[in-house]
Amino acid sequence: MPVPSRHVAVVDEDETLREAICRAIRLEQHRAVAYGDGTAARDAFERVLPDCAVVSLSVSGVTGAELCRRLRERSPSLPIVAVVRREDDLDAVLGQDLGADDYVAKPFSIKELWPRLRVLIRRAGLTGGEPLAWEDRPLTLGPLTLDPLRLAVRWNDKPVPLTVTEFFVMQSLVGRVGVVKTRDHLLQDAFPGRSAADVVVDRIIKRIQEKFELIEPGFDNLEGVHGAGYRYRAARRRA
Repeated sequence: MPVPSRHVAVVDEDETLREAICRAIRLEQHRAVAYGDGTAARDAFERVLPDCAVVSLSVSGVTGAELCRRLRERSPSLPIVAVVRREDDLDAVLGQDLGADDYVAKPFSIKELWPRLRVLIRRAGLTGGEPLAWEDRPLTLGPLTLDPLRLAVRWNDKPVPLTVTEFFVMQSLVGRVGVVKTRDHLLQDAFPGRSAADVVVDRIIKRIQEKFELIEPGFDNLEGVHGAGYRYRAARRRA
C-alpha cells in the first residue's frame, strides 16, 4: 500500500545539502519545504505543523535544539531527525533529550538519511489496522520484542527508547542470534552506503547497552567478540 504524500520540513543552513534532501523527498512523492534558519522555520511551524522534520542543530536564529523541543511539545508522534555537525558531537547531543527520533552526523549521504525518513513517515501514518507483511511482524525472543513497523523495542514488556539507528543495529543483531556481525555489516545495516570508523558502531552498541541496563541491570545479551564484531545471544534464564 503506497504511503500518502507528506509535508516534510528541512531546516539546514547549508543550501546545497538542504536542496539535495528536498529533491530526494520530492522524488518519493512527498512535499518538501526548505528553511535556511531556525527563526523562519519556527514561524512557519506556528502556522502549519509539518508531518515530518529534518532539523540541523547548527542553524542560526532559533536553535535547532529549540525547534526539536517545540515540535515534540506540539506533537508526541511527529517524526524528527536531528542533524549534528560531526560524529563526535553525538554523545553530547543525545544527552540533551531533544525528543528527536534519530540523529545523523555530517557528512552523510541521502542513502543514509532516506531509510530513516521512510520508516518514520510510515510509522506516523499507521492506523492500527494495516495487514502485516512477513518482515513487518514483531519478533519475540524470550523477554525481547522488536516491532519493525513501529520501531518499538520492549524488554519484559517495558519499552526501550532506541533511536532509529540503534533500532537498525539491534534488528541486525537479533535477526541472526548467536552469529557474529562485523562492524562493517552493522554499519551497512544502520548507514546504507556509508563508510565510517569502527568507533561509530562501538558507540552505538554502548548506547544500546546502557538503555537496556536501565531496565535490566546486568543485561549482557550484547556481546563483543574481540577482533570480529558483535553478536546477540539469547537471554539466559535468571535465578
